[in-house]
Amino acid sequence: MKKILILGAGLVANPMVQYLLGKNFKVSVASNTPERAKVMVGNHPAGHTIYWEADDEETLDTLVAGHDLTVSLLPYRFHVMVAKHCLKHKKNLVTSSYVKPEMMALDVEAKEAGLLFLNEMGLDPGIDHMSAMRIIDKIHANEGAVMEFYSLCGALPAPEAADNPFKYKFSWSPKGVVLAGNNDAHFLRHGKEVDIPTAELFKNPFEVNFPEVGILDVYPNRDSMVYQTIYGIPEARTVFRGTFRYKGWCETLDVIKRLNLISGDVFDMKGMTYPDMILHQIGIKNSTGIRDQVAAYLNIPVNSYSLDALEWLGLFKKVPMGRGIDSTFEVTSDLMINKMALGPDERDMVVLQHTFLAGYSNGRKEVIRSRMLDFGTLATNTSIARTVALPAAIGAEMILSGKIAVKGVHIPVIPEIYNPVLEQLESMNIRMVEEYSLPLSENIA
Repeated sequence: MKKILILGAGLVANPMVQYLLGKNFKVSVASNTPERAKVMVGNHPAGHTIYWEADDEETLDTLVAGHDLTVSLLPYRFHVMVAKHCLKHKKNLVTSSYVKPEMMALDVEAKEAGLLFLNEMGLDPGIDHMSAMRIIDKIHANEGAVMEFYSLCGALPAPEAADNPFKYKFSWSPKGVVLAGNNDAHFLRHGKEVDIPTAELFKNPFEVNFPEVGILDVYPNRDSMVYQTIYGIPEARTVFRGTFRYKGWCETLDVIKRLNLISGDVFDMKGMTYPDMILHQIGIKNSTGIRDQVAAYLNIPVNSYSLDALEWLGLFKKVPMGRGIDSTFEVTSDLMINKMALGPDERDMVVLQHTFLAGYSNGRKEVIRSRMLDFGTLATNTSIARTVALPAAIGAEMILSGKIAVKGVHIPVIPEIYNPVLEQLESMNIRMVEEYSLPLSENIA
C-alpha cells in the first residue's frame, strides 16, 4: 500500500484525506493542529496523524523519506523547503499553490531525479487552468485562434448567507483573502497592456450576470499577462483574469485601502481605540465625530454604503483595541475574521467562468463560455475545500498510479494531466458547463 504524506490540516484538507483513504492509500497528516487532523482521519485503519511544526525540518526530512509522495497544503512560503527534501529523498510532490520562481528553479533537478513536482492543483489556480486549456486546445485543433480570453473566479458565501455589508464570509485562508487586496494587477485588453497599481485595484470593477447568483462585480487578479505564454495563446489581444465578488466588497475595500487600513507597516498602537488608529493613518488628531471626519477626508457622502460597512465592522467604535506594536492589516483582518466567518449551518459557493472570443480561418467567429457553479452543503463541507483539495488528491493518485509521464516542475496545462483530472472531478459533480457558438454579443465588452 503506497503511503502519502499530507502537510497541513487546514480548512481545505478534509476532502483530500477522505478521497485518498478511500483509494486504498496509507495517509499521514502532519500538522500543528492534531485534533483537527484526528477528526479528518477518524478511525480509518490506514490513517495516521503526526504533530509537526512547519519549521521542524529534521522531522520533515524523516517524514518525507518515509512516504511515497508528499502533498503540501502549507502556506506557499514553505513549498520550496518541502521540495528540497523531496529532491533529497527522490519523492514526488503535489501542491495547490502558484509556482514561484524559487520552485521553478528546481525544474532541472527534478527532471534529473525523475520526479514530478505538480503545482497549482487546486481551484484558482487549478481547475481554472485545466478547464481553460481544454477549450484552448479544441480551438487550436480546429485551426482557430483565441482572440479574447477572460477567466473569472470567486469563492463566496451562497446568496442566502451573504447577509453582511461586505457580502462576504471566510471559508478559506482569511488572512490571505485580505492580503490579496494589496496586489497590483497587469492584463491585456484589446491589444493594450494595462497596469493597475494596488491603490486602484477596487476602483473600476465591471459586472457579470451569473445565472442563479445574479450581478457580480469583477476586479483584476494579479498578472494575467503571463498566461498568454502559459496557455499558448500569443495571438490573443485580451487576456484578463479576474475575481468575482458581490456588490459592496469592491466599494468598501477601496475605502479601506484609501484609509490605509490593510497596511503591513507597524507602529505603536498602545492605548489606541479603533477611531484613533484610523485618524493616525490619515493624519488627523481630533477623534470626535469619526464618521464625519472620514467622509470629509474621502470626499464621499457621510451616509455612504462603505461607511455603513466600516461601522458594522467596528472600526468607528471608540473602544480600546488592546494592541501594542502592530499593523493595520492585522487589526482590520482580525475584525473581519471575527465577524465574517461562515456559520456552521451556512453554505459557501464557487463561481468560475471563462469567456473566449475565437476566430477561424474561414472568417467565422464565436463566443465560447464555460461556467461552474458549485455549492457546499455546510461550513464543515465547503465547496472551496472540495474544489481545492480534490484536484490535488487526484493528481497524487495519478502520480502514484504511474498515469503521468512528465517530469520536472509542472502545472496542469497539458492534456495528459487536465483531461483525466477533469473527468474524475465530473464524476464527483464538480463540472464546467461549456457553451459553443454563442453570438458575439455574449462576449464580455
